[in-house]
Formats: sequence, structure tokens, C-alpha cells
Amino acid sequence: MSPSLDLPPKGGFSFDLCRRNAMLESKGLKAPTFLKTGTTIVGLVFQDGVILGADTRATEGPIVADKNCEKIHYMAPNIYCCGAGTAADTEAVTDMVSSQLQLHRYHTGRESRVVTALTLLKKHLFNYQGHVSAALVLGGVDITGPHLHTIYPHGSTDTLPFATMGSGSLAAMSVFESKYKESLSGQKEYLRNHLLPNPRTYVNPNGFEFPKKTEVLLTKITPLKEKVEVIEGDAMEE
Repeated sequence: MSPSLDLPPKGGFSFDLCRRNAMLESKGLKAPTFLKTGTTIVGLVFQDGVILGADTRATEGPIVADKNCEKIHYMAPNIYCCGAGTAADTEAVTDMVSSQLQLHRYHTGRESRVVTALTLLKKHLFNYQGHVSAALVLGGVDITGPHLHTIYPHGSTDTLPFATMGSGSLAAMSVFESKYKESLSGQKEYLRNHLLPNPRTYVNPNGFEFPKKTEVLLTKITPLKEKVEVIEGDAMEE
């Protein structure tokens, strides 16, 4: 092929915009910042069990719908599950499987297995092909030891020593990949509201408080007409 022919540029990354952005920043233009307000759920296996963690903020678009929601769901006395995605979906699917595990314990009299919860969750999500928006981190300890699994909305699963999911998963994963070590020590503890980054600080300057009881302004009673029917004749015997 003749070298004089015009060839299209080869594929690959182009750093032209990076150089342009660096030039603009050097001239005083501040680059826009990006803020993730979605869910971050994590889990890791330590020497004697499993640690699960989640944030407590529920958002609805740009609105913080709830500052203190629960994203760690009870599955069994030895199994818990973190949920990311649509809050209603994560609540519904974990409650459904939790009730199935409870019935199984009633029938068998044995402790629930983590793999049983994993199978029920992945089967349900696979049936809906991702339309149930629930990304889950399942963790628990049974007679075979500690277990940690991730379950994606389409039903695929992973078994990992540490896992993150949600829109903040990349930032959390960078910490795990650099800090995680096998056979970490730990202790059983449940921390709820360990940090309160956005407490409500507004106080009405006039000191107005809503009354605890609603005053009854009017009571009206309308009696119903009584209707008595008398049936004459001999009573029928059965």
C-alpha cells in the first residue's frame, strides 16, 4: 500500500480534551464537580464472620426522600442482606425470601443456610429479567462458615471475600482493594446511626410547636332507626 494514501486515524484514546481542560484550569476556570448521591453497600469476610455496611440516605432524583432509611435487611438470625436500587423492590424481595426462610426453619427445625437465601433471591430476580431493580449484597454465617455473595438485578451472582454495589461502589472498592487482608479480626456489633452527617438544625425562632393532640370542635351523632320484626307462629324445630 502506498504511504501517500490518506488513511483514517487509528483507534484509541484521544487526550485532546484533557490538554484543553488543563489549559482552561490554568487560566482560572474551575472544572465542574461531580457528586454521587446514590447508594453504597459493602460487605467483607473476616476471620469469624461477615461485616455488612450501607449508607442511610434514600433519594428520589435530586430530592433526599429519607435521611435515615434502613438498607440492611433481616433475612434470618444468621443472615442479613444489603440492598441498592429501588427501595420498594429491595424491601419486597428481601421480606419475601425472609418469610420463606422462616417457614423452612419451622418445617425442618434447622438453621437457615446462606446458599438457600442466595438461591431464592437469584431465582426470583432472574424470573423478572432485571425489571425488579434490586442489587443485593448477601452475607451470613452457617454451619459451613461465613459467606458473602453479590446478586445483580438480572439474577447473576458472585462469591467474593469483599464486595461493593451501588453508585458509590467504585469509591468503596478502591478502599477494599488497597486495605483488605485475609483473616482480619473483628467483633460482633451492630452500629446504627454511627455518623449523622446531615442532622436537622433548623429551630423555629418563635418557639412555635405543633400541638400533640387535635382539638375536637364539633361532635354530631346521628342515631340509626331500629327495625324490629315479629314473626308469629310456631318456632320451627330442627
